[in-house]
Amino acid sequence: MSQAAVLEAGTTGSVIAEDVAPDFHTWGLAGCIYRLTEPLRQEGAGVRLETPHHGIEVPATSAALLYRAGQEILTNTFRHSRATEVTVRLEAVYHGIRLTITDNGIGFNPEHQGLASRDHGYGVCLMTMAVHEAGGTITTDSAPGRGTRVSITLPLD
Repeated sequence: MSQAAVLEAGTTGSVIAEDVAPDFHTWGLAGCIYRLTEPLRQEGAGVRLETPHHGIEVPATSAALLYRAGQEILTNTFRHSRATEVTVRLEAVYHGIRLTITDNGIGFNPEHQGLASRDHGYGVCLMTMAVHEAGGTITTDSAPGRGTRVSITLPLD
């Protein structure tokens, strides 16, 4: 089973989930990811969606991977960050598509985000493996007290 399939199957522990499969045709990738922010908005967080290059055609496998990765990131934001502001940015980049999720929460030390432990799930590890398997990159920028930014870039060639 590919890492992307594992990520797909492994999201059952997510706090943020839709009852039905994402409808990319109706809502678009950005709209489907924005719908995942509903629990954050219900808790009072301000959520901003930025799509400076809307209308780009994203292959179904890349859209599904970005959606599931967004689900994992937003679940972690909801569970751990205590953020009051969250920005979801989906943009076209040179030969690719980038999803960036930024929050103003409590942050963490990425160096301590090692292998999954009994206190933390395998979601981030599986997400990273799936992104790398797809030829993409993932970066995490965070520090205690300074919020978190996770950026995933997938090639579209």
